[in-house]
Amino acid sequence: MASHYEVLGVSRDATGEEIKKAYRKLARKLHPDVNAGPEAAEEFKKVSHAYEVLSDPQKRQIYDTTGNENGSATGFGGGFDGAGFGFQDIFDTFFGGTGAGAAGPASRMRRGQDALISVGVELRDAVFGTNKSIELETAVVCDRCSGSCCEPGTAPTTCDICHGTGQIQRAVRSILGQVMTTAACPTCQGHGTVIRNPCNECAGQGRVRSRRNLTLKIPAGVATGTRIQLGGQGEAGVAGGPQGDLYVEIQVAKDPAFVRDGDDLHATLQLPMTAAALGTVLDFDTFDGPQPVRVASGSQSGEVITLKGLGVTHLRSGGRGDVRIHLHVETPTRLDDEQEELLRRLAELRHEEKPSAKPATAGSGVFSRLRERFGGL
Repeated sequence: MASHYEVLGVSRDATGEEIKKAYRKLARKLHPDVNAGPEAAEEFKKVSHAYEVLSDPQKRQIYDTTGNENGSATGFGGGFDGAGFGFQDIFDTFFGGTGAGAAGPASRMRRGQDALISVGVELRDAVFGTNKSIELETAVVCDRCSGSCCEPGTAPTTCDICHGTGQIQRAVRSILGQVMTTAACPTCQGHGTVIRNPCNECAGQGRVRSRRNLTLKIPAGVATGTRIQLGGQGEAGVAGGPQGDLYVEIQVAKDPAFVRDGDDLHATLQLPMTAAALGTVLDFDTFDGPQPVRVASGSQSGEVITLKGLGVTHLRSGGRGDVRIHLHVETPTRLDDEQEELLRRLAELRHEEKPSAKPATAGSGVFSRLRERFGGL
């Protein structure tokens, strides 16, 4: 009898990866769905059994040491020959594992995998929401076989080995004597049927890779990291199985004018010194269009003007955040002679020709804001 190594065509010191590669090559050649001959089916069983033993480090060590073809330890309680039948087999047989109570042939259909993609949007889209067309590459149902896995005009045939049950039984010696165990049929892989003519388009998978377009509704209020779940829009399942779900993760791009903080939008308004001193009304561009902003006379850098309800829409409730405008008063530079003279005259009128450096008092605007920010210290 050929050894497991000879069956797979590898040396005894072959690595796990070499064993796996050899098995895959033989399995593609001998698989019942490709090679329907009885001799190929028998060879496929031998190859599968050899791989099952040699791919498991513990079973392989036992096989190399004892020669037990199942890779299981012999001897139990001083002299019992397990013959490759372990406790798990006993439990499966008597308590409904792969043995008793099996429900019949297994379905080829399997649910498709979930998919995750990332989609970038502008801040404006996060404020109001939008519809976005996206293209994704995923598994879709094969048009040629419509998910049946078979060439058009053909259908799966009943397995000659298990006669459609998807299971085979064998007698095995155990500590309880000879018992019957049930396992998935190696010829049809437990399906009960064999695909003699797999679809040429999808190679018998019932699905193919393809690119498709999808219109995504992005709700108002999304932020970077928000995930949108689209049920049934993921990978198509094997053999016509249900599709998985598609998860879309949102990435909101930085905006040149606004910085987002929660559902509030912050912006900076640069203001000439004269406008800050005298006060003014000007138009400020927001996502809702230009809005009038009233700057009080004597306004200082760092003061904030709030535009209520013009920020980001709340994602899970009504209403919107605010737009907060931070004033930045600009000091004039490059004065001509006339401008410099006017400023000197203003300083004289305000008795500010020689200002003294002293700490701000508790009543000053800047000092008060600092106290509020740091808890009254």
